[in-house]
Amino acid sequence: MSLWIVRIAFLIVCTLGGFAVSQVRPEWLEAGRFWTLIGLGLGGILIALDEMLKGFSLRAFSAATFGLLLGFAVGWMFDNSGLFIGMDKDDEVTRGLIRLGIFISFGYIGMIMAMRSNKEDFSLIIPYVRFSKENKPENILLLDTSVIIDGRIADLIEARFLEGIVVVPSFILKELQLIADSADPLRRARGRRGLDMLARLQRNKANEVKIHDAEVPEETETDAKLIRLAKSLHACLYTNDHNLGKVAELQSVKHVNLNELAAALKPVILPGEVLTLKIVREGKDKGQGVGYLSDGTLVVVNNAQKFIGHSIEVQVMSLLQSATGTMAFADAKVTPSTANVHAP
Repeated sequence: MSLWIVRIAFLIVCTLGGFAVSQVRPEWLEAGRFWTLIGLGLGGILIALDEMLKGFSLRAFSAATFGLLLGFAVGWMFDNSGLFIGMDKDDEVTRGLIRLGIFISFGYIGMIMAMRSNKEDFSLIIPYVRFSKENKPENILLLDTSVIIDGRIADLIEARFLEGIVVVPSFILKELQLIADSADPLRRARGRRGLDMLARLQRNKANEVKIHDAEVPEETETDAKLIRLAKSLHACLYTNDHNLGKVAELQSVKHVNLNELAAALKPVILPGEVLTLKIVREGKDKGQGVGYLSDGTLVVVNNAQKFIGHSIEVQVMSLLQSATGTMAFADAKVTPSTANVHAP
């Protein structure tokens, strides 16, 4: 709404400017209405042009300008290469048209190539990536869809375990929006959670959050775009996708899988350790009860079936490592009076 207020004010100024022009010379006074309409029309054309270019970002404008200047430089080299030495000096019109065609052609090609490339090698185009505050080394955190929806990345940033510029590509943002608009209620809830996590990251003033406009048109798959962008930005890719992590590793892209990080940070339990555990259900064998540690580790407790729904002290007897994780076996440490049984 505020943008349209500015546009209307600009249109009024243009209209008044047209009327003011009619007052410059006496012979223009009678054509005051004509000049007023000229000012109004000029303002309307500029506003229409502004509306047509609303999707044209400053980065795209910088790329187009750079490409245009590069194309003009190549055209100037062709113009001064001696190709026109043999032309008739009297045919200046033909020579001028050829020169104009060369400059227009190379300017157009340079502009289109620069806009299509979206490379991150030009600090002119993407200044925030190439300049760091207070001469600190750059630390760019590139996030994929899975890690945004997961939400643990926000906890790590708020706890100051991660610092740097958080970069979210525009194609990841579009993917989150598509998931949030899904007809499937589970997918829709995941997409909305991802958007909420992004808003939470932006509210945190400790780290900058940038929505990156690069589309990487030479790649069609989202994973390939992420890896290409991580290479261009020299960023660390954060993900929960195991396959994406493996592909990034094969292409020598620095990455962190939060699931692997969480597994590495699980508390270590040892045989003989005494724990307080809530028994939540029966075990497979007679008399067994099953509980879970805070990290999700399953604990099978002998002689604990009667304590389902209560927290008791147990002593770890052995550990079993499997493909799905660690499973612990324990004995219930309970006195005959069940003094160590705690209310749930």
